[in-house]
Amino acid sequence: MPSDRFRAHSVFRISPADKNPHAGPPQIRSCFRFAATPQPAQPGRHRTRCFAPADVDETPKRGELPRACANRLARAKADAALKSVQLDDELRGAFILAADTVVAVGRRILPKANLVDEASQCLRLLSGRNHRVYTAICVVTPREAFRQRLIETRVRFKRLSEDDIQAYIGSGEWRGKAGGYAVQGIAGSFVVKMVGSYTNIVGLPLYESITLLGGEGFPVRFGWLNAS
Repeated sequence: MPSDRFRAHSVFRISPADKNPHAGPPQIRSCFRFAATPQPAQPGRHRTRCFAPADVDETPKRGELPRACANRLARAKADAALKSVQLDDELRGAFILAADTVVAVGRRILPKANLVDEASQCLRLLSGRNHRVYTAICVVTPREAFRQRLIETRVRFKRLSEDDIQAYIGSGEWRGKAGGYAVQGIAGSFVVKMVGSYTNIVGLPLYESITLLGGEGFPVRFGWLNAS
């Protein structure tokens, strides 16, 4: 069974018609909705569908580096999603966007924090230090061609006091988050410096994802006029 200690990103399947465009993790929906706003199904139009993580064992391999881990898992999720799409008449020919994010201090990959002890350990490790957030994105085109990119964001946290850590643990924002924090919430005040994509830390590197999709012919500007 896949480990639930490591963060899993949704697989997006973008098809001509969709019945559930609002499923999936909220931090990813909040990023992606600006790029491909769901619209009423009409012939020839695209809509966005978000799915739960693919059934892939996300446990890092022994000695696996963070970059390699993110790349491997994004491709594995894309492969799993493609197999599912091939069996679905409605989704066959859809674009697929799969992603996996890894938070790391040096070579150490931090877990997805589900327990208080895990979150506390992550925050103490991140306190006053630099860490990196890696996201690998993998697009599968309707012709089943694969396109992949790796995005890196460097982040430095302030030195966290015990009061900071205990108060943040009490907030509950850390639950289910890689590295034990969510930058779009209270933990944004911990960030001293950031180099790279902010949306990468939130949950999906938006610029790179849309560039990759647009380059393969997906109409990324569709729906912008009605986005409000």
